[in-house]
Amino acid sequence: MLKECLVGRMAVKPAFPKVIHSRFQNEKCHGHTFVSHLPFSLLCTDADYHEEKRLLNGMLPKSQVTDPLAKEGPSSPSYDWFQTDALVTIVIYTKQKDINLDSVIADHRDDSFRAETVIKDYSYLIHIALSHEIQEDFSVRVVENVGKIEIVLKKKENTSWKCLGHPLENHNSLIPKKDTGLYYRKCQLISKEDVTHDTKLFCLMLPPSTHLQVPTGLHVYFKLTITGTEIVKPYTPVSDSLFSEFKEPVLPNNKYIYFLIKIYPAGLFTPELDHLQIGDYVSVSNPEGNFKISQFQDLEDLFLLAAGTGFTPMVKVLSYALTNIPSLRKVKLMFFNKTEDDIIWRSQLEKLAFKDKRFDVEFVLSVPTSEWNSKRGYISPALLSEFLKRSLDTSKVLICICGPMPFTEQGMKLLHDLNFSKDEIHSFTA
Repeated sequence: MLKECLVGRMAVKPAFPKVIHSRFQNEKCHGHTFVSHLPFSLLCTDADYHEEKRLLNGMLPKSQVTDPLAKEGPSSPSYDWFQTDALVTIVIYTKQKDINLDSVIADHRDDSFRAETVIKDYSYLIHIALSHEIQEDFSVRVVENVGKIEIVLKKKENTSWKCLGHPLENHNSLIPKKDTGLYYRKCQLISKEDVTHDTKLFCLMLPPSTHLQVPTGLHVYFKLTITGTEIVKPYTPVSDSLFSEFKEPVLPNNKYIYFLIKIYPAGLFTPELDHLQIGDYVSVSNPEGNFKISQFQDLEDLFLLAAGTGFTPMVKVLSYALTNIPSLRKVKLMFFNKTEDDIIWRSQLEKLAFKDKRFDVEFVLSVPTSEWNSKRGYISPALLSEFLKRSLDTSKVLICICGPMPFTEQGMKLLHDLNFSKDEIHSFTA
């Protein structure tokens, strides 16, 4: 109970001689803690040790915290660290209550350690060249009700560290998420299996030195080098099936990421992806996107409009909604494809509709066979006005749409024509 209540260490307001003030602005570095009642500095330099040890918990005076825009955002987080014989624990105090494991992305590469915490529309970065070697794997814990993050590193040697390490680029900075740029790590291809005649389910394994969980509704970028040029393309992770939350996972969920990817034979990127052998690597970025899970709050009716592989963001949205929204009355998916052979996970969707009476799916084909007896055509006012019926006149509604750009643009126009507000519509684009 006491661990959960710890929000920070008491500290007197530090005074900064001019030379130290200047240096800390340049390096953005800080922090020491008390281990066995001995003060240790974050920085591995002796000259200014006595001045540096005045800085507690990784905090800087307001004038030194990142750029001026940060003042408009959340309160500046702080951090601290402590150690035992075998472990080093970095503690981040976010001062926010809506922090969870999805909010933290951590990577250990060579001797550097990088931990990015997403706080609303901002990113707080810990980026350090560690003073000693650590083992490859580490653990991340979050105390959600106080917004405290603990990252536990395992020492390679049971020796006492006098400091955590040297600050690297943008260390201890709080900057708008849109300004952070993409950070990649290499993930290993574990399996790929056919889902339709041109779509495959890829399973990638994160390195043991990475903690990354992609939040619902966000995407990542793949990066491959093709004929000497780096090419990037966005993909949205899915679960390994629509029923994965109801069964025992074959593989531990937090180390494996699944993607439904359509292979375009004449394309530039997907043939290269398809040619990867099991055991090969592809670079995967941090999560990106502007979907907010708060859009689900008190939601009663959820409508999903998907065309082709625009179905991929709907997989996790659908699972999350049916599992985590007590106010939900119904979820309806209208799934547009050319032919029956193109429908991804058709049998799973029909099985889910049978098992959960809140869920309903309608398939629409633009090039059906003569035997097709369901809906046909393209997205249109007639199709949408019949499909988008609220369970009650006052129901809180969210409509998610994703597909090729012409489909999404046309769909957005039709939704506005049907008098749905901006807050009731989310389009997935990358």
